[in-house]
Amino acid sequence: MATFLYRLGRRAFRRRGLVVLLWVAVLVGAGVAASAAPAPPEDSFSMPGTESQEAFDLLDEQFPAASAEGATARVVIRSPEGGKISDPAGKAQVGELVAALESSPQVASVTDPFEADAVSSDGTTAYASVTYKVNAMELTDQARNVLSAATDEARDGGFTVETGGDAVVAEQALGGTAELIGLGVAAVVLLLTFGSLVAAGMPLLSAITGVGIGISVIGALGSTLELSATTSTLATMIGLAVAIDYALFIVSRYRAEIAEGRSPEEAVGRAVGTAGSAVVFAGLTVVVALVGLAVVNIPILTKMGLAAAGTVGIAVLIALTLTPALLGFAGKRALSRKDRQAPAAARSAAKPRLGTRWARFVLRRPVTVLLIAGLGLGLAAVPTADMELGLPDEGSSAPDTTQRKAYDLLSESFGAGFNGPLLVTVDARGVDDPKAAADAVGKKITGLGKAEAVTPADFNKAGDTAILTVVPRTGPSDAATESLVHDIRSLSSDIEADTGASMLVTGATALTIDFSQTLDDALVPYLALIVGLAFLLLMLVFRSVLVPLKAALGFLLSVTAALGAVVAVFQWGWLADVFGVDQPGPIMSMMPIFMIGVVFGLAMDYEVFLVTRMREAHVHGSSAAESIVIGFTHGGRVVAAAAIIMISVFSGFIMENDAIIKTMGFGLAIAILFDAFVVRMAIVPAVLALLGAKAWWLPTWLDRVLPNVDVEGEKLDVELSDTVPAAREPETAGV
Repeated sequence: MATFLYRLGRRAFRRRGLVVLLWVAVLVGAGVAASAAPAPPEDSFSMPGTESQEAFDLLDEQFPAASAEGATARVVIRSPEGGKISDPAGKAQVGELVAALESSPQVASVTDPFEADAVSSDGTTAYASVTYKVNAMELTDQARNVLSAATDEARDGGFTVETGGDAVVAEQALGGTAELIGLGVAAVVLLLTFGSLVAAGMPLLSAITGVGIGISVIGALGSTLELSATTSTLATMIGLAVAIDYALFIVSRYRAEIAEGRSPEEAVGRAVGTAGSAVVFAGLTVVVALVGLAVVNIPILTKMGLAAAGTVGIAVLIALTLTPALLGFAGKRALSRKDRQAPAAARSAAKPRLGTRWARFVLRRPVTVLLIAGLGLGLAAVPTADMELGLPDEGSSAPDTTQRKAYDLLSESFGAGFNGPLLVTVDARGVDDPKAAADAVGKKITGLGKAEAVTPADFNKAGDTAILTVVPRTGPSDAATESLVHDIRSLSSDIEADTGASMLVTGATALTIDFSQTLDDALVPYLALIVGLAFLLLMLVFRSVLVPLKAALGFLLSVTAALGAVVAVFQWGWLADVFGVDQPGPIMSMMPIFMIGVVFGLAMDYEVFLVTRMREAHVHGSSAAESIVIGFTHGGRVVAAAAIIMISVFSGFIMENDAIIKTMGFGLAIAILFDAFVVRMAIVPAVLALLGAKAWWLPTWLDRVLPNVDVEGEKLDVELSDTVPAAREPETAGV
C-alpha cells in the first residue's frame, strides 16, 4: 500500500493544477445540486419490529385522517387570577381565539375546548388543538404569523396563553457559528504547530472542501433519502474534525521529509506513502464504526451513520490527492521561516521536544502513570451507572420557551400524565363484537388502578379497529408511567384469549421504552462487530495481537468516562450553566450507542497515527523503548494538535440549541480529551513500556496468513534504497 500511495502522491504533486480543478468542479457541482434539491425532511423516528411501530402502522392503515403527517399546535389558555375560563369573558376570549386560529390558510381543523371537553376540572385552563394540512417544514410564514398573532391578542386581554407542538417556531440555532468557532481555533492551533501560514492553511482548505462536498451531497440527496438537517449537522461535526486531522498528518510528515533533505516531490510521495497509509486505515476504522450503526435497525441512526461515513470517506480521498496537490504549490514554503533557514544538523541538535521528554518520563515511571490515568478515568466513569435514557419532549425545553410553559400549564391543570398519554389500539378485525372487545380492554386497564383516565373507544369508519387514550398519573419520563406501559402490555395475551382481538400500546413513554430496548439489544452485536473488524484492521497495520487489544481496552475506558461526564452535566446538572443546559434530564436514548461508534473510530485514529510511527521505528531496527520515544518525538506534538482541533470543533456544537447536537458535541469533545491525552498519551506508552518487545508479538502462523499492507513503508524504503534522491529537474512550485 505504501508504494501505491507513494506513486499517487507524486502523481498528484505533478498534476496539481488538474487535481485542484477536478476537486473544485466536484465542489461546485455538488453545491449546485444541493441548491436545486427540495428542502430536507424533519427528523422522524421509526423502529421496525417494535410494538410501538406496529401500533403506528396500524393507525396509519385504519385511521388515515388521524395519523396524517400535518403539523400540530396545542394552544393553552388560562384565565386571569380569580377568574374562570367558563365565565362569559373567558368563553368570549376562547371563541375569538378559535376563530382567529381557523382563519389561517393552511389550517385543517381547530377543536373548541368547550366542545371537546378540554377544560380543566377547576375551570381555569383550557386548550385548543390545531391541525394543519401540511407538515411543519411546509408551513408558510403567514400561517405561523396567524398563530402568533392569535395568542398575542389573547394575552393582551389579560389571559395567559402558551403554545406547544411542532407548528411552533423553535428558537433558531446558531446557523454556522459552531463551525466557525471550530475552524477559528483550528487555524490558531495549526499556526502554532507549523509556524507557517501556508502549512496551516492547507489542512483548513482541504477540510472545507471535503466537508463542503459531503454536506452538499447530503443536501442534494436529503429529500430522496430522507436525510434530515440533524444528519447534516452530525456529518459536518465529524467530517470537519477528521478532514483537518488527516490533512494535518500528511502535511506534518511532508515537513519532516523536507527537513531530511528530500526534494518537495519526493517528500510528498513519502508523506502520502507513510502517513497516507495511516490515514487510510484510520479512516476505515471510523467508517466501520459509523456504518456499523446499521445493525441497530433504527433508520434515523443508520442514516446519520452512513452520511457521516460518506463525509469521512471524502475526507480520506481529499487528504490523499488534494493535500499533496496543494503541497505542490506550496513547496518549501510549507516550512516555517526558521526551519527553512536553519540547516538540518542544527535542527537535529535542538532541545528535545516535549513529546520526547514525556515519553522518556513514562518509560521511567510506567506503573505510576498507568495507575493515575486509569484511576482518573475510573472516577469519571462512575456517573455512567446512574444513566437514564429517554426521548426529548417539550418538558426538556428551556424554561423560558412557550413550549415548556405550555407543557407546565397542562401538567398543572390536567395532570402530569396529560403530556404523555398512551394510545392503546384494539385490532378487532374478524371479531364478532368489536365494541365488546374494546370495552373489555378499557375495563381491564381501568382495573389496574394506575391510570388517571381511560377514554371510551374511538372506532374507525369500518368499525373494526379502536383507539383508547390512557392518561397516566405521572409524567412521560416517570418510572411509574413506564411500569404502567408494561402492565398494560401484559394484558395482551388475556385480551386475545377472551375476545379474539389484539392490543398494541404506543405513545411517548411506550416509544421510549421500545427505543431503549432496541438499543440495548443491539449494543453487544454492535460492539462485537466494530471491535472485531477494527481489531483485524489494526492487526494488519501493526502486525501485533497485543497492540490492537490494548487499543480496544483503552477505548472502553475513554468512552465510559465520557459517558459519565455526559450524565454528570446533562442529567445531574453539574456545571449546567457553564454548558448552557437549561433543563437537566434523561440522556437521549441513541446518544450512548452513537457516541460509542463515533468515539471508537476517532480513538483508533490516534492509535494508528501515534503507534504506526513507533511500529515504523521498530521495523527499522530500534528497540522497544527507543520506538516509543521516536513515536512521540515525531507524532506526539501532531497528535496533540489534532486532538485540540477536534475538541474545538466538537465544542463549538455545545452552543447549538438542539439538545441532541449539544449533548453530542459535549460528549465527543470530552471523549477525545480523555482518549487523546489520557489513554493515547499516557496509558498507551505506559503499557507498551511494560510489554517491551512483546508488544509486537505475532504468532508465526498468523504472520504467514495476514497480508502485509506495509503501512510503515518498509517495502517502499527497499524499493527506493532509502536514500535521498539524486539531483533532478529544478523544482519551481513554491520553492
